[in-house]
Amino acid sequence: MEFLVRTEITPPDLPDDKLASLYDSERDRARELAEAGTLLRLWRIPGRRANYGLWSAPHATALHDALTSLPLWPYMDIEVHPLAAHPNDPSPISLE
Repeated sequence: MEFLVRTEITPPDLPDDKLASLYDSERDRARELAEAGTLLRLWRIPGRRANYGLWSAPHATALHDALTSLPLWPYMDIEVHPLAAHPNDPSPISLE
């Protein structure tokens, strides 16, 4: 199942070196989720600490587990929109 996820980050008030380390950990975890096929695409929202991502998980609980595994999870405001196939999609995908 695919999900459109909007994430906005409110960074914690940490010293610069600790904040940089947190962002490095976030990047590493996102890379792991991408390699696992869970994080499919990611787009930045210009001018904000926010993004849209296309995520894949077998069900909402698995998506929740993936999102909460992100190091910046405690500082995120997240909106999740489950996606379903549309009969007029010009580029349909197989849901098998």
